[in-house]
Amino acid sequence: MDKLVITATTDSTGSYPRNPYLTPCTDYEGVAKEYIRCLNAGATIVHTHGSYAHDPIIQSDGRKLSIPDLNGWCEITERIRSVANPIMQFGMASVRLEQKLELWETLSPDMSSINFNSHDEYFQPDPDYPPFSVYSVHPIPELREYCGLAKKYGVKLEIECFNTGAFWAINKIRSGNFWTDEGVQESEHDLLADPVWLTLFFGWDGQSWTPPTIEALQFMSNNLPPQANWSMSCMEPPVYWRMVAHTICIGGHVRIGMEDCPFLSPGVYAKTNAELIEKAVEIAKGVGREIATPEEARQIVGFVQ
Repeated sequence: MDKLVITATTDSTGSYPRNPYLTPCTDYEGVAKEYIRCLNAGATIVHTHGSYAHDPIIQSDGRKLSIPDLNGWCEITERIRSVANPIMQFGMASVRLEQKLELWETLSPDMSSINFNSHDEYFQPDPDYPPFSVYSVHPIPELREYCGLAKKYGVKLEIECFNTGAFWAINKIRSGNFWTDEGVQESEHDLLADPVWLTLFFGWDGQSWTPPTIEALQFMSNNLPPQANWSMSCMEPPVYWRMVAHTICIGGHVRIGMEDCPFLSPGVYAKTNAELIEKAVEIAKGVGREIATPEEARQIVGFVQ
């Protein structure tokens, strides 16, 4: 079993907006400090949302997504890189490809997120809180283009899997066999370098929802595509730490932070994201699993063969 790779994800703006310890994405220095504390606590991947806004309604392209603020992304990334060398994973799979390219060209991240399912998230943490949603379909031609550009720019994809349909899409991209809208067959191989890095999502509300249960976790992990390493994300506080513990025990990696769950125990907020990382480290050590160093994490994720 590999040593444990911990991804830190700190932005709970959409998921837990009433979190009293939320650091706004416009507080560039504060966001960077949160990530640096996470790295010192044992995380090796920084899953950052940078700074952003949201489409207020579905746009003319049929999507309702996020709008990155390049200046904010630059400042947060540069502040982190000035003191550490983590795996920089640019999140926000809900950003349009052309905007992602601008981030890649400017900041050269190690990794970037893409949803291999149809993207349908519905955030309403409390019944009396107005919801906001994210919506986009990701057909195979788009995924093919995205993978090809990531390969060109040297960016490893963090493939977000909300259900097992994403595994089918991975295998389809790996096949290298495609058809254009005009009915022309084309071949394009080696779009995804092995091993792929997947994040499996449980309990995220929306029409791609997968139940946050041990049974669902076991089912997805038993049906992974070949040559895949995986991390687990859960947005269901009552079962969050149980899901983390089970993932650690069966060889998966974990995504920890206030975006997914800001609670150390029921109703008890962590004051910093580092406190959540420390709890995950404690769980891992309790079952005899070592924590990967930054160099070991790069090898496990697939940057070093």
